[in-house]
Amino acid sequence: MTAPMMKIKDTFYISHGSPTLSIDKSLPARPFLQSFQEKVYPTRPSSILVISAHWETTFPTVNAVSDGPSDTIYDFYGFPKSMYQLKYPAPGAPKLAKRVKALLMSSGFKRVDEDKKRGLDHGAWVPLMLMYPDADIPVCQLSIQTNRDATYHYNMGKALAPLKEEGVLIVGSGAATHNLRMIRDTTSVEPWAREFDAWLEEALIDGRYEDVNNYKEKAPHATVAHPWPDHFYPLHVAMGAGGADSKAELIHRSWSLSSLSYASYKFTAQA
Repeated sequence: MTAPMMKIKDTFYISHGSPTLSIDKSLPARPFLQSFQEKVYPTRPSSILVISAHWETTFPTVNAVSDGPSDTIYDFYGFPKSMYQLKYPAPGAPKLAKRVKALLMSSGFKRVDEDKKRGLDHGAWVPLMLMYPDADIPVCQLSIQTNRDATYHYNMGKALAPLKEEGVLIVGSGAATHNLRMIRDTTSVEPWAREFDAWLEEALIDGRYEDVNNYKEKAPHATVAHPWPDHFYPLHVAMGAGGADSKAELIHRSWSLSSLSYASYKFTAQA
């Protein structure tokens, strides 16, 4: 007799910051992610859907790779050699990929592509190697469309909400602030970054999701914090999948390089 499928109430947005999170033990976000199963989310999901900042396509695309180990993509340059030797051989999740495609298309997304070769980019494997180091849970990725707006990605998340009933953990992976031209090697935090980060927390905790969808007009320093929306749109997907009545909770905050926020959030559906 098979055990009943564990339903999931929560979705997550994880700020993965720099790829060095994979090896740099001085980053406070690292022990936070390493304690994820113990302190943040002890429920074991049936599979994981990651919406990563590091996969941009014209149309929504899922990586429908085989059930075998996923390739580890090293989509970063000039980092220590040891980072290019890390592996995260989680099984692919082709059935989940087809389910994601079906949900999106039934919700008005007219074209959803499948990529049967692409492995996991560092927006997926860097946080997952800390959160689920055994790499034994099937993982599927879904791309973002930076030619579209935040509301589009929020609606994408809304379409994916039924996956929670099927035991799928939905994780958006990006950075709460992300302007690589403004980073400095200092421990002090830039005022513009702190102000945007504080606005985001307040808006999410207050349930002002429409403001977060319209962040370019509503948030202070929006285009400085996110000159390109790639690291922010995964939040909108996680927020949408959480549900309009969900409660947002800040589950971690730390900083590196003067303006890179590791603020991470949990969205819990209300009964």
